[in-house]
Amino acid sequence: MKQLISLVLLITAFQGLAEERLSYRVLMAGEDIGHLEIEQNGERLNIDFDYKQNGRGPTIKEALTLDDRGYPVDWSITGQTTFGSGIDEYFRADDGVARWRDATGPGSASFTDQGAFYIVQNGSSYANALLAQALLATPEKRLAVYPGGEASIIPRMRRTLAADGVEIGITAYQILGLDTAPRLIFLDDEGEYFGTASPRFALVRAGFEAIEKQLRALSEELSTDRFVSIQAEVAHKYTDPIRIKNVRVFDPEILGLSPLSDVVFYGNRISSVQAAGSPRSGREVVIEGGGGTLVPGMYEMHGHLGQDNALLNIAAGVTSVRDMGNENDVLEDLMARINRGLIAGPRITRSCFIEGESEFASATGETVSTLEEALAMVQWCGARDFHQIKLYNSMKPEWAEALVEEAHRLGLRVAGHVPAFSNADAMIDAGFDEITHANQLMLGWVLQPTEDTRTLFRFTAMKRFPDLDIDADIVTATLSKMTEQGIAHDPTAAIHEHGLTAVDGQAAPMARAIIDHLPTNEQRSLKQELFGTSSAQEREEYVAAFEFIMKVLQELHERGGLLVPGTDLGGSFFYHRELELFEQLGMTPAEVLKRASWDMADYLEQSEDLGSIKKGKYADFFLVPGDPTKDLSEIRRIQMVVSDGVIYFPSEIYPNFGIRPFATSPTLEIPPEVGAS
Repeated sequence: MKQLISLVLLITAFQGLAEERLSYRVLMAGEDIGHLEIEQNGERLNIDFDYKQNGRGPTIKEALTLDDRGYPVDWSITGQTTFGSGIDEYFRADDGVARWRDATGPGSASFTDQGAFYIVQNGSSYANALLAQALLATPEKRLAVYPGGEASIIPRMRRTLAADGVEIGITAYQILGLDTAPRLIFLDDEGEYFGTASPRFALVRAGFEAIEKQLRALSEELSTDRFVSIQAEVAHKYTDPIRIKNVRVFDPEILGLSPLSDVVFYGNRISSVQAAGSPRSGREVVIEGGGGTLVPGMYEMHGHLGQDNALLNIAAGVTSVRDMGNENDVLEDLMARINRGLIAGPRITRSCFIEGESEFASATGETVSTLEEALAMVQWCGARDFHQIKLYNSMKPEWAEALVEEAHRLGLRVAGHVPAFSNADAMIDAGFDEITHANQLMLGWVLQPTEDTRTLFRFTAMKRFPDLDIDADIVTATLSKMTEQGIAHDPTAAIHEHGLTAVDGQAAPMARAIIDHLPTNEQRSLKQELFGTSSAQEREEYVAAFEFIMKVLQELHERGGLLVPGTDLGGSFFYHRELELFEQLGMTPAEVLKRASWDMADYLEQSEDLGSIKKGKYADFFLVPGDPTKDLSEIRRIQMVVSDGVIYFPSEIYPNFGIRPFATSPTLEIPPEVGAS
């Protein structure tokens, strides 16, 4: 009997040696919000990935088998995405064939000993660790990947990090070729996965949480290095005047185009708008406009700007962004880099994001637990360069009136979500200047007083909208308040369209015009539903909800309400879709362009310098080959953007993001003696 017990103990010991458990923590702005757990037994791995922040986050289970190269040959992924869409993804490789299914549908390809590496659509970040190790094992540090394309890896820096008694040597790598931005991964000195990070987010090996802020700083440093390098290649600035000849200038104040003209700017200001063919002043850089249209730079009014999307907004003609909530120090650093010309980015108007304390609180905002703390935060914002305060879901509704009064005393506007257990009417009565998001405006019409909007329920409850009549008293009363009191609305229509109408396997409506230009993995993400559904009927309810939202927005517009164009999707291409949805509300293309430029400059009290192309204003505008006042989709075919007097050609920018350009650049005539700055 003793021998049998000894044998069992010996077997158990060997099993313990074969089995490895890895544990990681997920942190948002330093707050622990979830975990990544890996259990490995030989070639078999089981992965548990779960985090929640601001009432949402992914819940993912993975089971996979690796071959002797470390390539997955059997991979099952189940769970839910950040916004609740179901995951049922797999990859199988046997008998010389690789088969997979993700949210876009099934696929297959040949599989050999030199076969490709499968890129998951909805897996945990540990998938990048497996890919990195496979890439590093190849001589050229690159691999073909399924469903298509190629990935490569480059080492970027090695650091020894230490804090609170822990120390680790790590190397940062970037995986290229899959997305519009490199994938960042940290490996320790033994080549094992240590984590990943962004300026606000970190996933770090358990026990090393104390160095997560250093990881986030490294991620920002690497991103900055990348964009400084790109800026050196794509930013064109000259010490002499620049003449853009043979263009028609869109004048938003008259909703029309000028005759053929020449626009001259010097430094970052417009010098003059002249008749085409006017005499040159002497030594000038000349850009041939080819009869195209010059449009004032546009305003993305619901941004959460980061370094990775700053340049893409410029390429899309978005030269100004109202940031609706960010970590204040992160955004200040970004603004400083843009203002110094190290990297490209829009002009930024800041909102001070104040959130109440709760288990669902957003880590982005400045969290307060008492009215006194909230008032102190408003005063802190009022002493700095904020345009407004933004209040959020966990703020106590009964504090709103006092906070609005203090903000207005300090010259700040007030915008934001409707706090949980309240409604838009109450926030309007409290003095809000603007209601953010269509669902926030409308949910009060369908919710019970005890229903909590701090979770995904604020999205799923929208399927109740079709039960409403647009002429119902509860609806018209709110719209009347909006128009009578001049309350603006930032509907973020495109993100609602995406969430309510996107279907697995089909290009999302907001992406149909651009999806073929994007990297393969970006295309996959835009062929996946955002909000999960359990039946075709539920999807129909969501689609009907979006139709109702558009009817309400059209009614608000027709009543004279001010609709503010913003995306909450990063701007860029999705901002173009937001403008198309504004056109569907009954605006002409010229009215949409006016709303995106002059109206928003006026709304933010910046029209003295921005919003139109006039002498003395900032040189912020873009060139398209056609007439966007007749066909709004022309704004996707941008040939050139001038932002603060710096010239950018999207055809030079987009290849840095793996994006196929939408238009060619205009021709330049640069005299030999002209200097660049």
